[in-house]
Formats: sequence, C-alpha cells, structure tokens
Amino acid sequence: MNATRRALLGATLVLPFARAALAFPDRPVRLLVGFPPGTGPDLVARLLAEGLREAWPGGMVVENRPGAAGHIAAQEGVRAPADGYTLLFSEIGQLSMAPSTYARLSYDPRQLAPVARVVTADFGFVVPASLPVTDLAGYIAWAKRQPQVFMGTFGAGTLGHFGAVMLAQQAGFPQESVHFRATGEGMTAILKGDVQGMFGSVALVAPQVRAGTLRALATTGPVRSPLLPQVPTMAELGHPGLEFEAWFGVTAPAATPAPVLATLEAAILRAIANPTTRTRLEEAGFRLAPQDRAAFGAQIQADTRRWAEVVRQTGFRAIE
Repeated sequence: MNATRRALLGATLVLPFARAALAFPDRPVRLLVGFPPGTGPDLVARLLAEGLREAWPGGMVVENRPGAAGHIAAQEGVRAPADGYTLLFSEIGQLSMAPSTYARLSYDPRQLAPVARVVTADFGFVVPASLPVTDLAGYIAWAKRQPQVFMGTFGAGTLGHFGAVMLAQQAGFPQESVHFRATGEGMTAILKGDVQGMFGSVALVAPQVRAGTLRALATTGPVRSPLLPQVPTMAELGHPGLEFEAWFGVTAPAATPAPVLATLEAAILRAIANPTTRTRLEEAGFRLAPQDRAAFGAQIQADTRRWAEVVRQTGFRAIE
C-alpha cells in the first residue's frame, strides 16, 4: 500500500470521530460524583458544571453516586458508554490510592482516561484547643509522653488516615487511628477531645480554627494556605515527607475517542480559567491546579507509585 492510500485510509478511519467531536455535545453530559451532596468533591463538580453552562448549551448534570469511598461511582464510570456523555469526577483516592489499599477492587482505574485536573485541596493538622500545645514540636513532645494517642480520620485508607500514621511513624510516638464514617462525627470527636489530632481539609477545619475551638499546627500543601496563612507547612517545619494534597479532576471511559477527549479537555480548562468560577472555587477553600490530559495522567501515575509505597510501609490493607 503506497503512502497516499495509507493517508486516505487513515483519514477515512478518523473522520467519524472528528465529526462526532464537532457535534459534541448535543445533549447534557452526566458527571458522576462518588460522594454525597455538600461534600468537597460535590461542591467542586457543581461549580465546574455551572462554569460549563455557557460553553455547552445542553449543560452538565451532576449525579451523586455515593458509597464505598467513591468506588460505586468509579465502577459506573468505567462501564459507561465511551462517547463522552458520561464522565467521572475523580479524586486521588479512587484512582491513585485504591489500587494499593484494597485487596480486591470492583473497577480498574486504568480503564479511565484522564481529561483534566481541576483543583487541589490541602489538609490541616489540627488538635483540640484544650490540648496543652501550641506548635507541632510541642505536640510531638507531648505525644511521646502518652501511652497512646488517638487520631481521628474520615475513613480507613484515606489521606487523613495515612497522614496520621506517617506523622506518628516519623515522629516516633504511639498512635491509634479512630475512623469516622461521617464528617460531623469526626469533628464532634475532636472538638470534645475524644481524639487528640486529625488531618482535615483546610476548608473544613479553618472555621473552627478561626473560632478558637481547634488549633492548627501545620498544613500539608506545598505553600501556606490562603485560608490559614499564619499556619506553617509541614515542609517548613522539617517534615517534607508529610507534604500531600488531594486532587480532583475529570476522567472518561478509556475507549472514548481522542477528539472527544480533546473537546472535553479544552472546555473544562476554559471553564476553570473563567474569573467567576475561579473565585468561587478559591473562596470554597480549593487551590486552582489545572492540568491537561497528559499532565493529569502523569500525576495519577506518580501518586499511584507514591501511595503504593506508603501503603506497603504501613501494612494497611482493606477488602472492598
């Protein structure tokens, strides 16, 4: 087959997908969220959907599929038709942590194609205001004198859980994780002093810190959080290994045609660059961290390797 015939054949194969991309979307796009309404992922997804309304006449419809740490939604996202009309609003736990933390997983994250990363969220390490410490060094010294330190988390195998384990391991104090299913239960426990430390999203803990009911000793992002600018980062305090953040982005079934993925990617990146959308996300406590398909895919892979090693070191394993 000569070069001209090969080129014509290639154009013939690509043409249907190109036409689909030009017409896409001609009806509403579903965005699956694996967490309940009012949670961080839900809030970001809805602000993103609002930002896409101008670009997409059909709009984007957010559908909550809560349960099993986001795995129910991920399973549905993997099995959805690969036409760009059903997307998954993904977070680091579903794609980069679950493969290592779960002995059996009901979906394969590799069957999801990255579209675009949207935001990241830092964590704050907080303690009850009644605890007799004012900084992280003082907390570590206090913790080493205790027979046991109870650390609250919002679920086994989550970033907050591994943050607590890593802090205790690196600092050398005894720690037992106390897992709460509901955010409210965990916040009530630390406010009452039933647990003596917790990694919570900065957006969640900042109001209590400003009210004086919790004390923030450090944040986990690469730079200080605008919501808690007076609080140093873990890296500033000599704990660079405790720098971590959650990320949220959009993925699609892996077989989605490349032209459709490119159309989705461009629209999402434009939406989050819009000043109104950007301001709303930042006011909600998130850091704008847009990444295109290639960069987002590399981020997923790098975090998968990082958390696989953390999980190996902690010995944690869950069964879905």
